[in-house]
Amino acid sequence: MSLFLRIAWRNVWRQRRRTLLIAAAMGFMMALLVFYDGLIGGFEQAIYGNAIQLLGGNIQVHAPGYGDTLGSKPLFPLADPDAVVQAAESQPEVVAASKRIVTGGLVTNREGAFAVSIIGIETAKEADITPVAENITKGRYLTPDDGDMIVIGQGLATAMSIDVGDRVTMVGSAKNEQNRQRTMTVVGIYDVGVPSVEKAMIYMSLAEAQSLFDLDGQVTEIVISLKQIGQEQGVIDAINGAAAGYEVETWENSFPELKRTMEMKTGVMSYMGVFMLCIAAIGILNLLMMAVFERTREIGIIGALGLKPREITFLFLLEGILIGVMGAVFGAILGIAINLALSVNGLNYSQFADLTEYTALISGSIYPQLDLLKVLQHALTVAIIAALAALYPAIQASQREPAEALHYV
Repeated sequence: MSLFLRIAWRNVWRQRRRTLLIAAAMGFMMALLVFYDGLIGGFEQAIYGNAIQLLGGNIQVHAPGYGDTLGSKPLFPLADPDAVVQAAESQPEVVAASKRIVTGGLVTNREGAFAVSIIGIETAKEADITPVAENITKGRYLTPDDGDMIVIGQGLATAMSIDVGDRVTMVGSAKNEQNRQRTMTVVGIYDVGVPSVEKAMIYMSLAEAQSLFDLDGQVTEIVISLKQIGQEQGVIDAINGAAAGYEVETWENSFPELKRTMEMKTGVMSYMGVFMLCIAAIGILNLLMMAVFERTREIGIIGALGLKPREITFLFLLEGILIGVMGAVFGAILGIAINLALSVNGLNYSQFADLTEYTALISGSIYPQLDLLKVLQHALTVAIIAALAALYPAIQASQREPAEALHYV
């Protein structure tokens, strides 16, 4: 084996410039894929991460039976919510665990009635994690002591033709399916660039929601925010171990449309990556086909010396694999270097924030996320594609008759 490897290594460097060009082409392709993976990871954190926080956090904890009546947003109080909060916040991946009351209702004025989700929040905790607090365009965010005050989205404000300081009638479903009505003052308006969300969610202080819906000291939901997407399962296991008996769900179950979007993106990326590497593989195929024709006499000589056809095939196959490995190593180093540089400095994307609803959630720069497992997968793919590209020329080389090849000029 070592003899074949030495011969293959020597043959690879016979045409140094051509070998370097093909290895560099595959390396650049792989570096582009590594960079693109990191960029997509950064987009996931910047867009989907913010979308998840906006819609209800990475993990939601409810009382047993909540999932069976999810559509009606039932007010099922949690038993010992402090134990859940303590269990969650003891995990290093958790940014915050916030108590909430969430129910369905209506807001009305002379423009009409609009169905909304009424969300009572711990304002001090959520001010640091929710995109709502970061995107107050008029008025101010809520404080713990706010009474009959709400924060609404720009989409709802536009539909109802209201502004900060205006009063609206809010009707919500209480614990025993009774309707509670109260006149509320708009204290702030948020604009996250997603009108469908802005029309559907209004916020009030947790204490006010507890008073309005007869939930003195109680909450119906705990929202857990994590540092990154993908860390949910470990935190769920810790919560179930320390405070069992709750319905614990991730954003993948609560917001399936986001999960489908991410899976679609991953599928498109996989096909695109293979296509790009196949283009580079054509270069290897061309290189080795030329090598076969250029070394016809040599193939005849090594065949005459006793090298079997399968050994000649193996020799040329090794040459293709070595080129692929060189390209993979170069691509991995270059791709990791680019991702590390941009993960520190970021890639400014603010000028594209208005393109779609999702990109509106980008607050500024994108910071690529390096995934070493994906780098390894791409390197393995490069080596495999290089081997497959070398297979046909290797078979062609092994089929040369030594006597005929020795007379080739």
